[in-house]
Amino acid sequence: MHESGHTLTVFIVISVVLFMLLGIAILVMIDHKARIPGEFNSDPFSITGLRREHPVLSFLTTFILGAVILSLLFEISVAFGEKLGFFVEKKKPELLQELKEHRFSEEMRHFHNVRKNDTVNDGKKPVCFYCHGDYPHSKTRMIRTLLNMHTQFVGCMTCHTNEKKVPEDTYSFAWLNYTGIKVKGPHYGTSLDPDTGFLVKTDDYFSKIVVYADIDGQKTLMEMTEDKPEVREFLKVKDKLTDSDKEAMKKRIHKLVRRKGRFCDRCHAQEDKSYLPFRKLGFSEQRIFDVTNLNIIGIVKKYKNFYLPNLFKKESGSQK
Repeated sequence: MHESGHTLTVFIVISVVLFMLLGIAILVMIDHKARIPGEFNSDPFSITGLRREHPVLSFLTTFILGAVILSLLFEISVAFGEKLGFFVEKKKPELLQELKEHRFSEEMRHFHNVRKNDTVNDGKKPVCFYCHGDYPHSKTRMIRTLLNMHTQFVGCMTCHTNEKKVPEDTYSFAWLNYTGIKVKGPHYGTSLDPDTGFLVKTDDYFSKIVVYADIDGQKTLMEMTEDKPEVREFLKVKDKLTDSDKEAMKKRIHKLVRRKGRFCDRCHAQEDKSYLPFRKLGFSEQRIFDVTNLNIIGIVKKYKNFYLPNLFKKESGSQK
């Protein structure tokens, strides 16, 4: 490898010298043609011809050769600079490289098609996002891909409000866009386009189904959005809190949270038994039928072992 780099440097030097000599020769011939009188001759390499003051061909040749020579000189400077240690590329910390690989691995193992512009996570977010990230469900391999898909249109507390502390008969549900991004279209996933059979196109990828509960006679939003006073206060000081303070705040935020969310069949059930009132939420007749008659529930219940490929994991090559 070292010998190859040395040979390349020598080759570049020789090329520059040859180009310089060729340029000098051409310029000399053009200059002679401009000085020696004679009949007009269209051959640019002839040393005789009609006298001309600084012919255009001379300027054009000088420009082209000058550009070539400067580019080659730049290559030589870079080559020698790297050899002498002037242009040593700083190595990125191994931790950053590992995080980059981990991020790619996470995207692949969740089967998500991640867009360049992540519209789902634009705007203001619930406080849950700061600790749990984009893909909060990761412990149960069998159903994590299905659960993470729901975070686009279902609020965290819709599934995770603890019914033992806040009874379900006090719940009501609604669409809420708390990102601060203005939209005009219908809520995502509520109806189908009769011409294409696909979901109606919309710009509202931000509204989520959230739960309100009657607490002390007041209709209270259970989602921990950035607009709540206690959340705003926490976000201002979260980087200054001690570990014990963070733990105390974590317990406070999770006081009404159930660890495991409600199972699939609570919502994807017959309409009169479903946890979510799809009709009141504006779902079309066809969409109500679709979401209440999913075969995926049987798969999740019946199959205990759910295998995911390890193709994109760094250590997959050593696994059998």
